[in-house]
Amino acid sequence: MKITNNSVVVMHYAVSDSEGTLIDSSYDHKPMSTIQGTGYLIPGLEEQLLGHQAGEKFEVAVSADKAYGDRHDDYVQTVPKELLQGVEDLAVGTQLRATTDDGEQTVIVIDVTDEEVTVDGNHPLAGLDLRFDVEILEVREATPEELAHGHIHSDGESCCGSDDGDEAQPASETKSDCCGGGSCGSIH
Repeated sequence: MKITNNSVVVMHYAVSDSEGTLIDSSYDHKPMSTIQGTGYLIPGLEEQLLGHQAGEKFEVAVSADKAYGDRHDDYVQTVPKELLQGVEDLAVGTQLRATTDDGEQTVIVIDVTDEEVTVDGNHPLAGLDLRFDVEILEVREATPEELAHGHIHSDGESCCGSDDGDEAQPASETKSDCCGGGSCGSIH
């Protein structure tokens, strides 16, 4: 079966920057499972998976604009340290949730002095062209329940915990409370 939108794709990947420096890899861990076309993956990688099938190994080059976007200097801000009173382990690399004009977002502490803290709201990979080594392990049709919930369920598992997948879902269940908050044993 070839990868199309709404296919479940199980794959290993290794991602490097344009200089060949390894950033992340699934090869020493569980493979990644995703539903193609849901936007879980960066656009450039998701587009390049279409048409591939289980057993294939290939490389994908993804430009920054199809990955995590360009870096924005205005996403870096220095604030008085007193604004972050009560934050434990305030050190370079600490991730914080910040309220911005665009809502909640994750920022990373990039500098700490006695008086100020500098945070960066850019994704750590923003502005980088990326290269992926991909190995497709499995391709299958997503179940109606997986499509409704937007994520993969473990073999034979339904969101309500039944092993046969036939148990009816409560009408009030949403993606956010599915499986106790979206954890069906799949990688999110």
